[in-house]
Amino acid sequence: MTAAAQFAYVGSELDLFAEVHNWKAYWSGLIQPYIHGDVLEVGAGLGANTRLLSKQQSESRWVCLEPDSGLSTQTAARLADLNGVRNYEIVCGTMAAIPDEPAFDTIIYIDVLEHIEDDAGEMRAAALRLRPNGHIIVLSPAHQWLFTPFDAAIGHFRRYNKASLRSTTPPGTTLNKLFYVDVVGIAASATNRLFLQQSLPQKSQLATWDRWMIPVSRVVDPLIGRTLGKSIIGVWRKQGS
Repeated sequence: MTAAAQFAYVGSELDLFAEVHNWKAYWSGLIQPYIHGDVLEVGAGLGANTRLLSKQQSESRWVCLEPDSGLSTQTAARLADLNGVRNYEIVCGTMAAIPDEPAFDTIIYIDVLEHIEDDAGEMRAAALRLRPNGHIIVLSPAHQWLFTPFDAAIGHFRRYNKASLRSTTPPGTTLNKLFYVDVVGIAASATNRLFLQQSLPQKSQLATWDRWMIPVSRVVDPLIGRTLGKSIIGVWRKQGS
């Protein structure tokens, strides 16, 4: 694990969201077809998503980039039993810690891009490190009108709609997929936005959303063409040489 930049993540929700298994199974199934080769996971946090997305045995690299040294240490411990499955590398730092060369086939931002003030600059930096025909994958919270004290408490600069996420498209890439997920979850977020104003959801609230709302969203989302949802997914492909 490389040396850390001095940074501490302000949120306290990572352990809570590590347990939302239906939600994680839903979005991971949607992006899995675009994950291949050498992977850079930006903002790996506790490594919960790493375990979810990198289960398949592979000789390729999976680099977990995380600026919080404490979280990086936990990620290394969480992945210790998977060392025989894949070649994992833990890098404590930001994109600046990754050599400026096309070394990855996939770069992933799972609930991360909204934490980065210069999101367009971050996407340009990612594209420089992406090989031709590789993919950048982003999952982020959707709709600025749903911005709550919870967003502010965990360091979100924004929530996205299609126009604002499309505007981060870096030169030399094509936006192949852009769609919303979890239409039913909008009700839960709107309730918090209008009435509860919580800076952190309760475990029971997350369990209700994950157990009852996500299964319904998985049915309804494709029926409405994924045109509305609490979260948004974008997939970019770097143009081939």
